[in-house]
Amino acid sequence: MKVLTLNCHAWQEENQLQKIKHLAEVIKEKNYDVIALQEVMQLVDPSDDEKVKKDNYAVVLLHELMKLGVTDYQFVWDFAHIGFDIYEEGLAVLTRLPIKKADSFVITNQDDIHNFRTRRVVGVEVMNGDQPMSIYSCHLGWYHDEEEPFKNQVDRLVAKLPQNQLALVMGDFNNDANIRDEGYDYLLSKGLVDTYTSAEEKDSGMTVVGKIDGWSNNKKDLRIDLVLANQNIKVKSSHVIFNGQHKEIVSDHFGIEVELDL
Repeated sequence: MKVLTLNCHAWQEENQLQKIKHLAEVIKEKNYDVIALQEVMQLVDPSDDEKVKKDNYAVVLLHELMKLGVTDYQFVWDFAHIGFDIYEEGLAVLTRLPIKKADSFVITNQDDIHNFRTRRVVGVEVMNGDQPMSIYSCHLGWYHDEEEPFKNQVDRLVAKLPQNQLALVMGDFNNDANIRDEGYDYLLSKGLVDTYTSAEEKDSGMTVVGKIDGWSNNKKDLRIDLVLANQNIKVKSSHVIFNGQHKEIVSDHFGIEVELDL
């Protein structure tokens, strides 16, 4: 099974449409089974009563895939809060696997769409052959945020994971995996397994270089985008993608592609 996670920084990129086209081309080439996207935005438009609007980043991406003859992806999307003042900012899961059901839940104390600290998780239960499994796209807050503590968000997330089947928890966790005794270690303490650590083949794993939105003072490379599992699984490889070396850059985050032996 091949999976991809990417914080796509939707509609904030220069040459945005060209980058979406490139993302679509790579998805066709790689034939991912599951894709988790974060910062999947659409303009706030009170005149349009459709939940998912035509300018939704995931919708535009699917249209580009269709132009390439790729028509077998389904997706679910929901938004957590208003981003950059004019967008409904949310998360999406795209998959070629049959979707049994979808889920969306808040993991912060508040559920105020006008507060950027509001965090939501979007998930699907899919069938991998005859085995059900769950996929979650996540965009968590920062470890030292006193208003919305990271540990509380993780606790609520983990409490939602199924106990009797494999779950992949993918996304932007806003905590550097190279810092000890903070958010990353707390994720592991809750029983989550980092597929990067388990991978037979891997690279540096770094997905952020320098300053980006939410990390305005950053001066080092960060590993904050992760593919986690709720149980030990065999991982063939974990590689950074869309970093300018392995495919063109499409976002202020690089992506992570993981091949699992399921």
